[in-house]
Parts: sequence; C-alpha cells; structure tokens
Amino acid sequence: MFQTVLPYILSGISVGGQYALIAIGYTMVYGILRLINFAHGDVFMVAGILMVYITASGVPLYISIPLVLVLTALIGFVIERVAYKPLREAPRMSIMISAIGVSYTLQNLVLYITGGLNQQYPTVPWISESVTIFGATTKVVTLVTPVLTLVLVVLLVTLINHTKVGMAMRAVSKDFETSQLMGIRINSVISATFVIGSFLAAVGSVLYFTNYTTVIQTSGAMPGLKAFVAAVFGGIGSIPGAVVGAFIIGICENIIKGLDIILIKAGISSSMLGLTTFSDAFTFALLIVILVVKPTGLFGEKTTDKV
Repeated sequence: MFQTVLPYILSGISVGGQYALIAIGYTMVYGILRLINFAHGDVFMVAGILMVYITASGVPLYISIPLVLVLTALIGFVIERVAYKPLREAPRMSIMISAIGVSYTLQNLVLYITGGLNQQYPTVPWISESVTIFGATTKVVTLVTPVLTLVLVVLLVTLINHTKVGMAMRAVSKDFETSQLMGIRINSVISATFVIGSFLAAVGSVLYFTNYTTVIQTSGAMPGLKAFVAAVFGGIGSIPGAVVGAFIIGICENIIKGLDIILIKAGISSSMLGLTTFSDAFTFALLIVILVVKPTGLFGEKTTDKV
C-alpha cells in the first residue's frame, strides 16, 4: 500500500513546491498593494515560452536558464510600471480590471507568436533524469523542488526581516500612507516586490515544465489559480502560509489523481472509481470551505478597520 501511495505523495510535494513559488508572488503583492495580480500565472507561462524560444535559438542551458530568470523578473517590473503604477490612486476595481487585461494581453501575445501550437519544453539535464526511492520511480526534479523551494523561502524571509528593502516592504504592508510620509520610496518597494515575485515564478516554471513538458498560452491559468487558492488557504499576505497551503494542495490533489489505482489495490469495489475527475474541483472546493470557515486562512491575521 505504501509503495502505491508514495509516488503520488512525492509528486504532490513536487507540485506543491512549484505552486508555492507562484503563490509567494500573489501573497507579496497582496501584502503590499492589497491587489490580486491576476496576470501572475501568465508571467509564469511566459517564462516557459521564453525558455522554449531561447534554447531553440541555440543558446546553451547554462546561459538560457539565468537569462529566462532575469527576463521574467524584468517583465514583472515592466508590468508593474505600465499597468499598475499609473493606477496607484485609482479605485481598487480599476487595478483589478487592469490585471485581468494584462493577463489576456500576455496570453494573446503568446498565441500570436506560437500560433496556438504546443511548444515542447527543452530537457534540463540531471533534474529530468529518473530516480528510484523506496521502490517508487520519479524524476530528480521531484526531489529538488521542495528543497529548492524551502531554500528560496528562507532566503526571502531573511531578506524581508534583515535588510532595508525588507524593512521598507514590511512598513508599506502595514501602513501605505504613513510609509510614504516617512520617506520610503514606495514605487521602488513595489517594483522590487514584483521583480522578486516574477523571479520566483520563473524558477517555478523551470521545475514545473520539466514535469509537464508542453507549453501553450493557457499553461499558466490552472497553476496560477491553484497557487492563488494556496495563498488564500495559507492566509493571503503570509509567505509561510502560502508555502504550507501550496504543499497541502499539491499533495491532496495528486493523491486524488491516484485514488482510483489506490482503491483498486486496496480491494475497494470498482463502483467507487471515477474520483480522479475531482482532483481540480477539490482545490476550489477547499477555497470555498476556507472562506466560509476561516476567511483569513491558516496563518492570516484578523484586521480591524479604524473609524
């Protein structure tokens, strides 16, 4: 039984780490701007497309991977400056509509470039290789993802807690107007937030598309939505919460995907089969439950509005 469940647990941990890297971008932007950046999943997708085209042009992987990370961070910076900065004083609904507009713009640009055809993601040496753990065969990326995710999260938390940029981010997230009056360069802090979030999404894309090797214009939609649910589940605005939420969702989702096989090997009647269909539905059902039972999420803090 253990050997039947283990591959799904390993896959869930891997996918959870990839969701976590995307979810951090959502939670950081929300923590500072109180904005859900609906284009974030598409930035993740664009990172995958960039990798496809850069490697196809003959650039070796040891150059193309860092180049994709830098370009994706730059795209995040440009999006913030072009689509969000001009609307800083506008109603929040205007910024959300702008975010949706950016999302569809990125999707349509990629559709125009690729012609809507599936793009084959390049094979990344070593992490694409297979490995056997306790009798379960998986890819090396499955083992690398949670470790790399935790390392990046520790580095990010260290940056936020022990640097001037991090102090400025914490100040802005607590009180936007007062931070401005105290001389904090709000625009620089917000840009840094988008750059960090986009960089992490690019790292997540390298890991994700090593497992799911085709990229199309909608490839960022479902991972982006699930990462958003993970951020809400963990407590939107909380980085540890986003990471924990992502791992829980990744593991549960993959166990549900393998539930039919697990039940068959456990001797359960075949009339119980078909539960795999609900692997995606589970994520969004969980979002509804969390919003009803604990709207602030696992690690979210209650906020009180001053009158």
